[in-house]
Amino acid sequence: QVPVVDSGGGLVQPGGSLTLSCATSGFGFSTWYMSWYRQAPGKERELVAGINGASVSFDYADSVKGRFTISRDNAKKTVTLQMTNLKPEDTGVYYCKVNRRVWGQGTQVTVSS
Repeated sequence: QVPVVDSGGGLVQPGGSLTLSCATSGFGFSTWYMSWYRQAPGKERELVAGINGASVSFDYADSVKGRFTISRDNAKKTVTLQMTNLKPEDTGVYYCKVNRRVWGQGTQVTVSS
């Protein structure tokens, strides 16, 4: 299994912004689909955003479209989730997922006044 390190979570007020990062490894990184999921207490884990290897295909949950942007740097083997106009409903643990298979440890995002 490849290592996956999620980071960037924290506390933010509604309307604020936060950027999450995911660092991984593997020679195949540039071909791997990468994604972010989140899980709130009492709710199922859900896909938030996904990106294909060449950054030409994207997936976003309806609830985050227009507010979140996923991107990647294949040279650095990193994926970023830029979150803006955050809402309390965005609160949860965010997980990076590598190649549709390997999970990061998760990073907590809390949106609250």
